[in-house]
Amino acid sequence: MIGVIASFAVGLVLSLGLTPLFIRFLVRHQYGQFIRQDGPTQHLTKRGTPTMGGVVFIGATIIAWLAGNAVNRTLPAYSSLLLAFLFVGLGIVGLLDDGIKIRKQRSLGLHAGAKIIMQVAIGSIFAILALMRPNEHGITPGSTAISVARPTGIDLAFVGIIVGGILFVLWVNFLVAAWSNAVNLTDGLDGLATGASIFVFGAYALISVFQVTQSCWGTTINTAACYTTRDPLSLAIFCAGLVGALAGFLWFNASPAQIFMGDTGSLALGGAVAGMSIFTNTEFLAVIIGGLFVIITMSDVIQISVFKMTRKRVFRMAPLHHHFELKGWKEITIVIRFWLIAALLAVIGVGLFYAEWVSWL
Repeated sequence: MIGVIASFAVGLVLSLGLTPLFIRFLVRHQYGQFIRQDGPTQHLTKRGTPTMGGVVFIGATIIAWLAGNAVNRTLPAYSSLLLAFLFVGLGIVGLLDDGIKIRKQRSLGLHAGAKIIMQVAIGSIFAILALMRPNEHGITPGSTAISVARPTGIDLAFVGIIVGGILFVLWVNFLVAAWSNAVNLTDGLDGLATGASIFVFGAYALISVFQVTQSCWGTTINTAACYTTRDPLSLAIFCAGLVGALAGFLWFNASPAQIFMGDTGSLALGGAVAGMSIFTNTEFLAVIIGGLFVIITMSDVIQISVFKMTRKRVFRMAPLHHHFELKGWKEITIVIRFWLIAALLAVIGVGLFYAEWVSWL
C-alpha cells in the first residue's frame, strides 16, 4: 500500500508547486474567467480570475499515479489506464470549452453539439475498452451487470452479448454526462467543487483499498463476500494521487480564489467519478458518495421543471448554492457547510458499502 501513500504525497507536492506557476502564466497571458451577467452580482468581482486550473491537478494526478505504481514496482493496470483516458479526455474537452470562452469573452464555449459529440466519443471508447481484455480470471474492468455495492442480478446483456454491449455503452455515456454536468454545476463558488471532490475520491480510495484486502484472489477469510473488482490497487493509487492534487489546488482555489478549475477540471472530475463507480461496481452507491453533486443538480432540474410548468421559482436562483447567496449567506459559509454535507454523504456511502460486506458474514 506504500504506492497509495506515495501517490498522494506526489500529487500534493506537485499541485502546491505548480499551481502558483500556472497562475502567473495565466495572468501574464490574461486568461481570465468570464462571469455571466445573470448570475449573483457579487460574482462580477471575480471577472478576470485565472481559469483552466484543472490543467494543474490533472497533470499532477497523472504523474502521481505513475509514481505510485513505480514505487510498487508495477506498471499501471489496464483499469486505471482506462480511467486516466476518461479523466484526461474529458479534461481536454473542458480545456477547449474554456479556451473558447476566454478568447471570445463570453460565458458559452464549445457549441453544444460539438461538446456532446466529443463527450459521447470519449465515453463510448471508454465503455467498449472496459469490456475488453479480461484478466487471467476472465474479469473485464467493466461489467454489464448493474451494481449498487457489488454487481446485482440485473444484467444489461439479458438478451445477448451484442445488445448488452450496446446498452452498456449507452449506460456509461449516461453516467459520464450526468456526473460531468453535476460537478460542473457544483463549481460555482470558490473551492466548493474542489473540496467536495476530495471527499468523494477519498471515499473511493478507501473502497478500492478495501476491495484489495477482500479480493476473491487474495488471502481474504470471508470468501462469501469477496470482490471480483479488476485492478483495485491501481485504482486506489489513482484516487490517492487525485486527492493529493486536489488538496494542493484547493490551497489556491479556496475563497478568495486565485484560480478556478474551469470546465477543464469539472468535466475531468465528473468523468473520474463515473469511471470509479463503474470499475468499483458502485454505480448506484455513487449517488450517495457524491450526494452533494446530486443535490445541487436536482435543484437545477427542479427549478427548471417547475418554472416551465407554473412560471414560478422554487429557489431564488439555481443551482442551490446561488439560492443561499441571494438569501444573504456569505460565500465562505455556504462552501464550508456544503463541504460538511459532502463529507457526511461520503462517509455514509462508505459506511453502507461496509455494511453490505458485513451482511455477508
